[in-house]
Amino acid sequence: MHHVHDAMVGDPTVTFMAGDTLSLGEFEFECGESIPELEMAYETYGEFTGDNAVYVCHALTGSAHVTGRGHSDTSGQAAGWWDAVVGPGKSIDTNEYYVVCANTPGSCYGSSGPCSTDPETGDPYGTDFPPVTVGDWTRAQRLVLDELGVGRLAAVIGGSVGGMNVLDWASRYPDDVERVIPVATAAKLDAQSLALEAIARRAITTDPHWNDGDYYGDGPDPDHGLGIARQIGHVMYLSKDSMEAKFDRRSAGRGAYRETFPADPAADYFPYREVESYLDYQAEKFVTRFDANSYLYMTRAMDNYDLAAGYDSAADALAAFEGEALILSFTGDWHFTVEQSQYLTAAFRRANVDVVHHVIESSHGHDAFLVEPEKVGPPVEDFLARGTKGQAVTDTGEDVDRTIAEPTEPGELLDGS
Repeated sequence: MHHVHDAMVGDPTVTFMAGDTLSLGEFEFECGESIPELEMAYETYGEFTGDNAVYVCHALTGSAHVTGRGHSDTSGQAAGWWDAVVGPGKSIDTNEYYVVCANTPGSCYGSSGPCSTDPETGDPYGTDFPPVTVGDWTRAQRLVLDELGVGRLAAVIGGSVGGMNVLDWASRYPDDVERVIPVATAAKLDAQSLALEAIARRAITTDPHWNDGDYYGDGPDPDHGLGIARQIGHVMYLSKDSMEAKFDRRSAGRGAYRETFPADPAADYFPYREVESYLDYQAEKFVTRFDANSYLYMTRAMDNYDLAAGYDSAADALAAFEGEALILSFTGDWHFTVEQSQYLTAAFRRANVDVVHHVIESSHGHDAFLVEPEKVGPPVEDFLARGTKGQAVTDTGEDVDRTIAEPTEPGELLDGS
C-alpha cells in the first residue's frame, strides 16, 4: 500500500487539513467481483491524539471535502459541504477532534469508481466497475482508518445515505465506535423513494449519449439524463412548504430563458416559472461536477441498503453495539421521515442501546441537515461531549418511540422497518 499525496492546504480557518489518496491494493466487493487497486480519496482535519477521531460519512453526491475553503479541486467546492458544522470552534470542533472523511467507492471525487482508469486496460471502468454496496463503503473506510493508525472511533456521523453508512458501522464494526449519529436517514428506503430513484436512473440510461455507460472520451456526456435525475432529487430534498414559500407559481420573468432542455411549441404561450428555472439551474451546475455512471452506482447502493439484511431484525443487527446513539430527524423531511427515525430508534431500544431521538422542527425538507446548522449543531456538539445526557440533546420522539418499541403484533419490527 502506498500514499499518493494530493494536496496540503494551509488554510487559516482550519486547524489542519490534508487531502490525500490511499492505494489499498486488491479489493473484493460484496458482489464477489474485485478490482486490482482500490484508491480512496480522503481528507483529515485536526490532530489525532489517539481517542478523538470522528468519521464523517458523506451523502449521495458528496465528497471528502467536509469543511474549509479554497480547496477547489474537490467537486468544484469553494467551501466544504458541512463547513458550518465542522471546523475550529464549530459543533464538531477540529481543535478538539480529528475528523476524517473519505470519498466512497463508486463515486467520482477521487476514489475508485466507474470513471476511474482500469489499470488492466488503461481505459475507464465504466459499467464494468463492480456493483457497490453501503457495506463496501464501510469496509473501505475501515481500511483507510487502519492506514491512518485510527482504531476505535469516538463517533461516526452522517446524513441521508451517509446516515445508512453510519448504521452499517454500528452493525458491522460495533466494537470500533463509541457513539453514532445517524441524521435524516432510515433503516431502508421506502417504496416511494425507490420509485423516484428508479425514474432518475432511467432518465440517465435512456439518454442516447449514455451509450451503455461507455461515454468517456471526446463524445458528448449524458448530461440531459443526469440533469433530469438531479432535478428529481432536488424535488425529493425540498418540502412542499419550502417549495411553496420559495417559488409559489411565480414566473421567472421576461429575461429568463429555457435552454437547458427542449421545450414544446406551446411553451412560448405559458410562463416559464421560477421553480422550473431553479431546477434547470441546478441541473446545469450538477452535470459539470458529477459523473452519470456514479449516480447510477450510488443510488443503487442506497436502494439496496437494509439494516436488517442477514439478521432476524434491525434490532438484531444492532445487538452487538454497546455505545450510544443520537438520531436526528426533521419534521419537514418526507424523503426520510420522522416516523422512519422512530422505527430506527425503536430498533436501537430493543437492542438495549442508550439512544435518543431528537426531532428538529423544520420546513426545509431533507436538505435541513445541510442548511440549518444552527439547529443541527447544538445537539451534535453536546452528544459528542456528554452522550445522551447532554443538555442540548432532547428525546423529543421518546413517547412515540416507546410505543413503536412495543409492537402490538408479534414480529412487527422484525422486517427492519
